[in-house]
Amino acid sequence: MSVPDYMQCAEDHQTVVVVVQPMGIVPEEQFFRIYKRIASVSQVSIRDSQRVLFIRFRHHYPPENNEWGDFQTHRKVVGLISVTSCNTAKEWPQTSDRFHGQKEVFGSTLYDSRLLVFGLQGEVAEQQRTDVAFYPSYDDCPDVEKRVEDFVESIFIVLESKRLDRATDKSGDKIQMLCVPFEKKDFVGLDTDSRHYKKRCQGRMRKHVGDLCLQAGMLQDALVHYHMAVELLRSVNDFLWLGAALEGLCSASVIFHYPGGTAGKSGARKPSVSSAADAGKRHRPGAQEVLIDPGALTSSGISADTSAEIGRAKNCLSQEDIIEKYKEAISYYGKYKSAGVIELEACIKAVRVLAIQKRAMEASEFLQNAVYINLGQLSEEEKIQRYSVLSELYELIGFQRKSAFFKRVAAMQCVAPTIPEPGWKACYKLLLETLPGYSLSLDPKDFSKGTHRGWAAVQLRLLHELVYASRRMGNPGLSVRHLSFLLQTMLDFLSDQEKKEVTQSLENYTSKCPGGMEVISLPDGLKLPPVPFTKLPIVRSVSLLNLPVSLRPHKVKGLLGQGLSSASPFIYSPITMHSRGDERSKKIDFQWVQGDVCEVQLMVYNPMPFELRVENMGLLTSGVDFESLPAALSLPAESGLYPVTLVGVPRTAGNITINGYHTSVFGVSSDCLLEGLVGVKSSGCMVEVVPSLPRLQLCTSLPRSAHLSSEDLSTSVSLQLFNGETQQLTITLENIGTETLNTLELTSKTLSTKEKLFGEFLTWDLQDALSHLPLKSGQSVSIPVNISAKLDFSGQESLLNDLNDDGISVTGLPVSSPLRQVLKPRTENKPVGSDASKNEFNHVKTLEAVLTFKYSGGAGQVEGYYRELSLGVRVDVEPSVFFTRVSTLPATRMAIQVDKLDFDSMPVTDHDALRQATVRQQEEKRQQVQGGLINSTLDIHWTIISFTEASCPDNTIPNSFFLTLQC
Repeated sequence: MSVPDYMQCAEDHQTVVVVVQPMGIVPEEQFFRIYKRIASVSQVSIRDSQRVLFIRFRHHYPPENNEWGDFQTHRKVVGLISVTSCNTAKEWPQTSDRFHGQKEVFGSTLYDSRLLVFGLQGEVAEQQRTDVAFYPSYDDCPDVEKRVEDFVESIFIVLESKRLDRATDKSGDKIQMLCVPFEKKDFVGLDTDSRHYKKRCQGRMRKHVGDLCLQAGMLQDALVHYHMAVELLRSVNDFLWLGAALEGLCSASVIFHYPGGTAGKSGARKPSVSSAADAGKRHRPGAQEVLIDPGALTSSGISADTSAEIGRAKNCLSQEDIIEKYKEAISYYGKYKSAGVIELEACIKAVRVLAIQKRAMEASEFLQNAVYINLGQLSEEEKIQRYSVLSELYELIGFQRKSAFFKRVAAMQCVAPTIPEPGWKACYKLLLETLPGYSLSLDPKDFSKGTHRGWAAVQLRLLHELVYASRRMGNPGLSVRHLSFLLQTMLDFLSDQEKKEVTQSLENYTSKCPGGMEVISLPDGLKLPPVPFTKLPIVRSVSLLNLPVSLRPHKVKGLLGQGLSSASPFIYSPITMHSRGDERSKKIDFQWVQGDVCEVQLMVYNPMPFELRVENMGLLTSGVDFESLPAALSLPAESGLYPVTLVGVPRTAGNITINGYHTSVFGVSSDCLLEGLVGVKSSGCMVEVVPSLPRLQLCTSLPRSAHLSSEDLSTSVSLQLFNGETQQLTITLENIGTETLNTLELTSKTLSTKEKLFGEFLTWDLQDALSHLPLKSGQSVSIPVNISAKLDFSGQESLLNDLNDDGISVTGLPVSSPLRQVLKPRTENKPVGSDASKNEFNHVKTLEAVLTFKYSGGAGQVEGYYRELSLGVRVDVEPSVFFTRVSTLPATRMAIQVDKLDFDSMPVTDHDALRQATVRQQEEKRQQVQGGLINSTLDIHWTIISFTEASCPDNTIPNSFFLTLQC
């Protein structure tokens, strides 16, 4: 026997084989529809009996296997059902002859046969025959199942008669020698009168009767016959048949212990009546030895009355001893090269039993033995079937990786070089089935959950084979998907050279079939999810950037509380009600504006050993209509963290969520979601987009200053003035946005200074500018601003440097003291605020102020939003007059008697204000009061000469002049 039945199980020993075959031209679809209905009659309860006959239907059965029917009766074909089409009465004689010819193939073993004829009507079809059934069509055959049941009952009658004939054989010493095909030549010239020969015949016949009893539903009788056969065959060392007797004993015991079967089928067999009735006769484990009464044996070795043995024998093997007997039987089969199929099938049956008993290690030993059984020259199809069954059995006992190994071997066998037409589709399908055994999943999300599982080297090999098989199938899309999966999930296990080779292959594939994010559906229903390249490049952090200072929206103070929820009756609650979701769902505390360019910064890393080109990189958003402006970048090899800014424009207002980004790398387009990225730092990815606002650009008549006193300023200007001088600054505002400017406000703020300022520092008239509103896009308006610097330079300690003359001291008086050195003219090319300038003009004072433009318009104005534009103004103020020398002159008129100035009787300053002031401020206040008293008493006054170009013909202004002080 050369064709094994890999679906064999222990309970098949109690079945009879019925072959169902098409005859002539029968549509395949119609045949298998009838076959399915016939095969549904898998067991029949015999009328007037408590027994059940089980049937195995086969639509293909090798005739050489039928030759082993005497060795094991469940291999014998005892029934034949032929299905044929016959349309006319003229075709009937030929159809009948063909049916008889088909019966001759299994003629020596057939118990009965039936012919189902479809399509024939008329006089021939009206004939009443037991072996032929006529039906008008394949759709009109309501009693097929009933005819099959009658057919099975007729088989049972023949089976029961044969059992009784063999069990009650009274032919004396002349017992037929049963043999297998390869033994026939060994019995030529053998002494048939020897005791050894007779015992061999008796043992084999006893085993054969046990098979018939088991098929006929007499389980206990079968157990007794098997026990007796074992003893007889063991005594004559008939190892092949001894193994068959032991296997029959194991099968009967398995049927007894596991009425539901061991094949793992969805529809478990119903327990036979006899086995159910004998369930109470089970013995404890270990009570398996049989005690045979020698008196029960007749001279022929066969006793018709087995009731004595049934009553005295401990018939059924325990669950542990079933496996031991299987091992013994398989060891006997192994002695015969021609019994390889029997040995293989016995191993498979034992594994199925051990799988139910949860004894995986022992089952693996049987399977390991099955691997090395030599069955001779097998066809490629038989090899594929063998490895596939081994894989299924390993999976049955929980050896997932071993199962995957044999399934992969079966896949490689599908495309063996000896096959004229390699089955790449079958190879690909089997390779997909091996993935779970190697801890592989086609979903990349499974590889972002903790550490890597499985052997990376084996997984890489399997993925490469999937890529190659899909390419040979003519499906480049599958090749791109599997290669992308390999690169994404196995990147950490690839060498630098392998990374280059894989990426080159991927670029070659994508040049013909670009990769995308669509789900690929396979014909068998399997779906391949998309594979985003989240590691090309690797993103470490995501930050949403605020708008520039001049573009940030502000809410009108009176409207700040309108958007708050009124669900709580409390004005303030320390308990903040918020969702405990991911950090990425947090709302950021700044806003974006509709229609303005917004930025998101990513810190990325290139893990590849070569330059990585990323194309079409943009943002993935939800919540509002967002126009992403894609970017292209080139990252150097192993670049380290590299900042990348992605920009876009929100087209509608609302809450926008940054869900991720999209890229195109090596021809594969990827949508990378932030929730799928591991180790990404983010402070939140949701931000509010307010309605659109106008946008102003500020220009001034003065150059911009490189020194900004505050980071919040949009721009700044600087200039130099003499004390008391006024200069005009022209500010031009241009609407460069799309919205119309409706409102404009201008305020100023003088920054904290210790200098005393007289009058207004900045003045302007906004009425002319407001008259031009509303200001449409592209229009501009100018605003003149007057800058006046009036400071007090009196009483500076740096200027009072002991200016004494003729013994008269002026120290401490509230007048400007002269400088010892000659004052140099002001240079325009020196930067303001430099160290040289400070050393040269240490008397310069600085004033700083901020002009703030508040403006609004468009839909943002309706919602209460506005923008601010700030201009910083820095003025360096120099004294207008310096005293270079003080001299006293004789009076030209009569002196005035002046009483002693009484400084002690001056009004006292408020104590609270005095306590808050510093010592220097107190001293300055005292000097101002004293100076005022002296001026009012002496009536001191002077006139400063004004120098103009008209008064100086040579266009030179003198550095100094004389000033006469009168009092």
